[in-house]
Amino acid sequence: MIRVFENADLSGRNSFHVAQHAARLIEFDKQAELPEIFGKLAPERWMVLSGGNNILFTKDYDGTLLTPCGRDIEIRSDDGTEVTVDVEAGVEWDDLVAWAVDNGLWGIENLSLIPGKVGAAPVQNIGAYGAEAKDAIRSVTMYFPEQGNFVTLAAEHCAFGYRESVFKHTLRGRVIITSVEFRLSRTPHPNLGYGDVIREVEARGGATLRNIRDAICSIRRAKLPDPAVTGNAGSFFKNPVVDIAVAERLQAEYQGMPMYPVAESGKVKLAAGWLIDKAGMKGHREGHVGVHDRQALVLINTGGATGGEVIEFAHKVQRRVHEKFGIEIDTEVNII
Repeated sequence: MIRVFENADLSGRNSFHVAQHAARLIEFDKQAELPEIFGKLAPERWMVLSGGNNILFTKDYDGTLLTPCGRDIEIRSDDGTEVTVDVEAGVEWDDLVAWAVDNGLWGIENLSLIPGKVGAAPVQNIGAYGAEAKDAIRSVTMYFPEQGNFVTLAAEHCAFGYRESVFKHTLRGRVIITSVEFRLSRTPHPNLGYGDVIREVEARGGATLRNIRDAICSIRRAKLPDPAVTGNAGSFFKNPVVDIAVAERLQAEYQGMPMYPVAESGKVKLAAGWLIDKAGMKGHREGHVGVHDRQALVLINTGGATGGEVIEFAHKVQRRVHEKFGIEIDTEVNII
């Protein structure tokens, strides 16, 4: 079913709770409805608004927002070890993780409790606790309005990187993701590379799927604000990737500074939250905007903030980090 909303209020459709409007918003349940939407309703300027969990509106949107609402999860193949699952874009990401754990399927348990929809997962290549969506994605199916056809893109052609994908670059604004196919496993392969995860899992009796999910949910609830209560978009900033020499110089000056390996040779990843904290901004607030007091990667709307106020505050955080460490931290959130 297609549902059309004119002059749509977006305050309840973005996790920052910013009060902006869209000229038109269209919800659709099935991918087969997209040719009809572009044929009959003919949106000239459009953008996908999924769960609204990684977006900050700084102004009204004068085009059409498209929201996929399909929520089917279908097992495509199961050889007893590897299971291929096709998931529609409108499924809540954490509902998928819960379904996988309930069905004894390994591969995405470390990504528990990440807010948002499945269709947004490959765009951002969501990640947490040593895992990324790309580790389990087999392919992505999308609709090209320009050509009026559907295309399935294999994971190796999605240009996945740290919070990166082809959907943020050459395919940005050109496609609507309608479903994602995942490759999950019945063979246990726990990913316990983070100390707090190991401690929480061991406290629950060991590395089972259920224990890992419960541990990560507990950690995230303790550290991160609930967007239903406090406006936020999760991690507002990316962890910066820098040359090893830069990291080692900083680590010599700041004892205990964490850094993590990355695939790129000669580079390491720094913890943006640690940098923000040491720059004196953790818990800092100005007006209706602030840095969360338990997770410095998160900016919060304490009530009534505009998107412009959030951006102005974010720039101040970036300046403070650069002044202290000489490191640039980029935003992770999609800013409109």
